[in-house]
Amino acid sequence: MGTLLIRPPGHRRDVALRPAATAMVWLGEGQPQETIAVPGVALADRDVLVAVEMSTICDTDVRTVQGLRSAPVPLVLGHESVGRVIATGDDGADAVDGTPLRIGDRVVWASTVSCGTCDRCGRGLAQTCRALATYGHDRIGVHGDLTGAFASHVQLREGTAIVRVPEALPAAVLAPAACATASAWAAVARAARDIDLDGAAVRILGAGLVGITAAAIAAEHGAVVEVCDPDDDRRAFASRFGATALDREPDAVIDTSGYSIGEALAGVAVGGTVVLVGRVFPAASVPLEAEDLVRRLVTVAGVHGYGADDLAAAASFLSGRGRAYPFGDAVGAVRSLADIDAALVEAGAPGAPLRVALVPGR
Repeated sequence: MGTLLIRPPGHRRDVALRPAATAMVWLGEGQPQETIAVPGVALADRDVLVAVEMSTICDTDVRTVQGLRSAPVPLVLGHESVGRVIATGDDGADAVDGTPLRIGDRVVWASTVSCGTCDRCGRGLAQTCRALATYGHDRIGVHGDLTGAFASHVQLREGTAIVRVPEALPAAVLAPAACATASAWAAVARAARDIDLDGAAVRILGAGLVGITAAAIAAEHGAVVEVCDPDDDRRAFASRFGATALDREPDAVIDTSGYSIGEALAGVAVGGTVVLVGRVFPAASVPLEAEDLVRRLVTVAGVHGYGADDLAAAASFLSGRGRAYPFGDAVGAVRSLADIDAALVEAGAPGAPLRVALVPGR
């Protein structure tokens, strides 16, 4: 597949790439992805060009190629990655901690681009920015071709939260940070706004990567954590992330499954908090017993996406106390980027590992 180079508006710095960058382009359900060559990019003043070390396949990517989620085409999928800074725009760029990014820094980055100036960004809701853009979900076009993680490089735009990460941590641990880990951190942090987690009982519904990560984070906050999932193997895997059995009603329920809203609302203790994370599937719709929730003083909160502070905290967790947990084992297979179609089928098959990884040039 060829590519038409369109120069975006505004001041730009041209960066030639030798060899050319490559990106896998999804053209629609049932069609094989095609490889495009990108011989150069035009970086805006505070853009960052990252060479991808590893990307992982999220459930959202699988649902998109299966036709279960609408998306514009052509599209470079992928939003969970770790990589290395190889170029910046003329004004440079800063990490979330305020320090300048340098060539060679190993980084993870948010899946979204926010303006930083609208009312939602001002309220700390940058993931709902009125000018929101999303890596791996937005059509290739005016912002270039390197807009998703299933590529050798990603062009990060100003307004992307970028976090520097340690050299010693395996890529398989770090790649999911920008989706699963940060989302789990945001969910647990939301529960902690209402409930003192130290000594609390927490039930997590769903033993996907977000669920088991939330279990480990809650356990490190002092909670007793139970993970519920119909899959025996996943429940067993969750036990390696601090999950055990509860002997009382949970003070907080975190639903990461998207299917178990009724169970979450019915099972939480009086005065407890229910956190609904990410997507909610239509089949999960339940009649809302408002009077029951009011009488039991239940708080219901939604968490969709995360903020820059959540991403930084997630990366810090993985670099610190999270080292005690086998996050690297969640990546059950590592495939070449060129084998993306087979890897997506593998990731969506029954009994699939929590994550399948893609590596450029493997």
